[in-house]
Amino acid sequence: MNIAIIDKILLNFFSELQNYFALIVRTLASMFQRPFYYREFATQFDKLGFSSLFICILTGLFTGMVMALQSLIQLKPFAATSYVGGMVAVTMIKELGPVLAALMVAGRVGAAITAELGTMVVTEQVDAMRVEGTDIIKRLVAPRLKAMLLALPLLTVVADTISLLGGYIMSAGYGINPTMYIKGIPQFMVFQDLVEGLVKPAVFGFLIAMTGCYVGLNTRGGAEGVGTAAKQAVVLSSVLILVTDFFLTKIFVAFRG
Repeated sequence: MNIAIIDKILLNFFSELQNYFALIVRTLASMFQRPFYYREFATQFDKLGFSSLFICILTGLFTGMVMALQSLIQLKPFAATSYVGGMVAVTMIKELGPVLAALMVAGRVGAAITAELGTMVVTEQVDAMRVEGTDIIKRLVAPRLKAMLLALPLLTVVADTISLLGGYIMSAGYGINPTMYIKGIPQFMVFQDLVEGLVKPAVFGFLIAMTGCYVGLNTRGGAEGVGTAAKQAVVLSSVLILVTDFFLTKIFVAFRG
């Protein structure tokens, strides 16, 4: 009996995984085929990007301040507080900035994508679009993926910049002048760190968009099912972000070495 249950779970898991990758392949192919639905892309970029700007700014500001405070406490006994700018920059740009921005966006945007598509599914709007001959992938999924691929790296850049500002605000109270703060940044940063700080959010944005769209398009069970699907999308996106971050970091470390 236990073996039968395990077998059923594994079959369901690999079936879902296969369908997930099938959706990814179809979406990537649809991104370069007409029609491109530019208006839908602009609408989604506004919803997914600009609407998440405030939460990313707030996250970057206070994370930068906390990082600067912790760095100052650790560096002060060694009279090395001039390096605080570099420590905040390398930590935020390489790691915390992309991950925290992605987690904030996953919680806000991932749930919104799933709920919107899930509602369209349970109210049979998606079926009506299929009857009209509309390609659901081109119309609903591809514009959201394009918007996330553009929006999340930009949001991460904003969060990183604000975090550096927050770090300086905290450092100023410890006698660190702007010149000293800025000069410490290139001592810790290299060009590959900037590349890593932009590649990660692009990958995370891809995961958030595809997970939200997949879960949303497979929603069942009416209004209750929409709520359950939104919760599943946020949890799954967050886990995928953290797991993928580890492997991306390993890859970049291998290239660096």
